[in-house]
Amino acid sequence: MAIEGPLRELGIHDVFQLLDLSRKTGVLRVTSELRDNEGVVAFHAGRIAYASIRSNPHPIGEMLLKANKIAESDLTSARARQTEHGDRRRIGEILIEMGAVSARDVEQYVRRQAEAVVFELMSWREGNFRFEESNPEELPENPSVAVSTESVLMEAARRIDEWSRIADRVPSLAAIPDFADVSDGHHGGQLDLLPSEWEVLTMIDGQRDLRRIALELARSDFDVAKVVYGLVSTGVVSLRQPDRRSKPVEISSDEDAERRAAARALVLQGLASAQGGRLDDAVRLWKQYLLLHAADRDAPAVRDGLAAAERLAKSLEVLRGE
Repeated sequence: MAIEGPLRELGIHDVFQLLDLSRKTGVLRVTSELRDNEGVVAFHAGRIAYASIRSNPHPIGEMLLKANKIAESDLTSARARQTEHGDRRRIGEILIEMGAVSARDVEQYVRRQAEAVVFELMSWREGNFRFEESNPEELPENPSVAVSTESVLMEAARRIDEWSRIADRVPSLAAIPDFADVSDGHHGGQLDLLPSEWEVLTMIDGQRDLRRIALELARSDFDVAKVVYGLVSTGVVSLRQPDRRSKPVEISSDEDAERRAAARALVLQGLASAQGGRLDDAVRLWKQYLLLHAADRDAPAVRDGLAAAERLAKSLEVLRGE
């Protein structure tokens, strides 16, 4: 059975919550003609087993290699096994079987991959989604490395909120970084930068935009933009927009809409947790919501719900004799 529709009618965070709460197994495809982009997310019993997006696919093998978790020879061997033997499993699972990497490391990078993809998809206000349900055995993903959809949605909501604070200096992923003019000698001394910042600096050539740098470093757009924001703030790097003939992809075309989406996602995730009997999760989510969105119109109702959840949790503790 397929579930499909336009994003204007059902936001992507609602789609993810639906698949999570109903413990669906299958593949979700989200397409945008405006962006000429497509995201693919595989679910196993409501958990995310794999995610990719055409603009920055974040391949697990490349991510593990960049992080020095595996050697080039390990990745080559895993790809050969996948191709020559028609192995339907993903690279991560094959690498685990080979003993090249631990299941915990693969899960960590599956999570990073999913967070980057979901963050990108949550900014889309147009396009279409289609979910095709399937049997668990039809998917190449291993449930042992699937990650919590709820936690990925929480991270995506946090990133959206953070974008609102950096968008003034990094307005577009199509912006091209270049080294700032330091003729005044302000940065004449030694730069005290983190390894991640040096890594981005080595990719700056006045030609690559932020999305291209992220792609070549096998890092998320969000991570690269955060690094560049720091470099711009300290005057090390400046940004310029590309030629008008190109079409930059804006980080957020409607900042208020993005903030509302992030707030609503936290409210709904907390509600789903409460309805599922996970009161501790509901309390944690609603506290995060109130911390980030205290002035939101739903805040009074969330405060009431939070107080009720905390009272119920305490009552249950008494009944259990804790």
